[in-house]
Amino acid sequence: MTYRRLLTPLVIGLAFGTLVGAQGSQGTQKPQVAIPKPGVPQIMTLEDRFVRIAYNNEGYVSLGYRLANGLVGKDWILIEIGATVRDRQPNFKLKRSDITLSLPDNSTVPLPTNPEYREVDLRAIEQQSTVINDSINYFPPSARGTCRIGFFAGQESGMLAYEEVELSSIRGCVGRLYFKIPGGLKHGQYFLNVKFPKSVVRVPFRIMTAEEEKFMEKNWKDIKKQVDEAFKKGKDD
Repeated sequence: MTYRRLLTPLVIGLAFGTLVGAQGSQGTQKPQVAIPKPGVPQIMTLEDRFVRIAYNNEGYVSLGYRLANGLVGKDWILIEIGATVRDRQPNFKLKRSDITLSLPDNSTVPLPTNPEYREVDLRAIEQQSTVINDSINYFPPSARGTCRIGFFAGQESGMLAYEEVELSSIRGCVGRLYFKIPGGLKHGQYFLNVKFPKSVVRVPFRIMTAEEEKFMEKNWKDIKKQVDEAFKKGKDD
């Protein structure tokens, strides 16, 4: 995987609410999806139906949300995250407070504390996550090692929860994030916001209706091609 250096603000996301027909070279109708603006300079890729990646010159974040897409109406959601800093960037201690979630109504919720997580019985969701998940093992070439993003640890897990994790360009760190959603999870566009020392990476993901998910499955290759063409990959300058 190689990426080009960013020079100007770009737009990312995946919104199925606005569909535009595009005439193909053979006269066939190609589906188009709106690409909403994150408000920050970055690039996005779609690696799988429920795997999103966003990055800039400083930070890189991958996200898997297949399970969360089926939790509409639930107060708590679980998503998978991977993060690192880009090559030639200094190590950075990512803190719990550096991560937030933007909701479709433009409000933002913080990452809960581990005690808040432990107060809720999330065993049913966690059991589902053992079979409903996606690989988020997508990182720049410099990230050869691994580490744990351990903001959460259950009482019976035998693991410790930490308030920060040190990101390095030679490691790809992965873990689970939990969020409490006021009023329950709704369909619509979300952004996972990860604050780096000099920038913010906003990973877009959409909680889809059944119709939107069906559209995505049917037109996945065309949708991915559209996004790939909007954010051409290339070697860093």
